Amino acid sequence: MRKVDRPNLPNSLTIFRILALPFCAYALFKNNGTDDNWRIIAFTLFFIVGLSDVLDGKLARDRNQITEFGKLLDPIADKAMLATATIGASYLGMLSWWVTAVFLTREVAVTILRFAVIKKGVIPASKGGKIKSFFQSFGVGFYILPLPSYLDIPRALFMAVAIYLTISTGVDYFRKALKK
Repeated sequence: MRKVDRPNLPNSLTIFRILALPFCAYALFKNNGTDDNWRIIAFTLFFIVGLSDVLDGKLARDRNQITEFGKLLDPIADKAMLATATIGASYLGMLSWWVTAVFLTREVAVTILRFAVIKKGVIPASKGGKIKSFFQSFGVGFYILPLPSYLDIPRALFMAVAIYLTISTGVDYFRKALKK
C-alpha cells in the first residue's frame, strides 16, 4: 500500500456515497413512501451509490491508491447506506424490522470487532462478505421497488439468502478475529 497525500478519486467516491444518502432517503420518504415513481427514483439512487462502492474499490486497487483513510471510511459508507435503506424501508412498512435488526446488528458487531483487532491487522472483506453485501443491497432494493405481488415469493427467497449470508459471514468474521 502506497501513501497518497492528496485527495484521490476512490476516496472522493466514498465521500460521495455518504453525501448522497440524504438524497436517497428523501426519495424513499417522498409522499410517505407511497409514490411508485419516487420509490423507483429511490431504488435508482441507492443503486448508483452502490455502483460507486464497486467503482471506488476497483479504482483504488488498479491505481494503487489504497489509503488508510479509504480502508476506514469505505466500510462506514457501506454500513451507512445499508442503515439508510433498511431503516427507511422498515419505517415505511416495506421491510420487517427484524430483518433490519439482523443486518444492522451484524454490521455493528463486525465494525466493533474490526476496531478491537485493528492493531493486529485488518481482516479484509472476504468473498462471502462481498456476496453478502450484494444480496443485502438488492434484497432491500427489491422491497423498496414497487414490484407486482407475483414477485413476493422470489423477493422473499432472495432476502432469505441475504439473511443467511449476513449471519454466516458474521460468524466467519468472528472466527477469523479470534484467531488473530
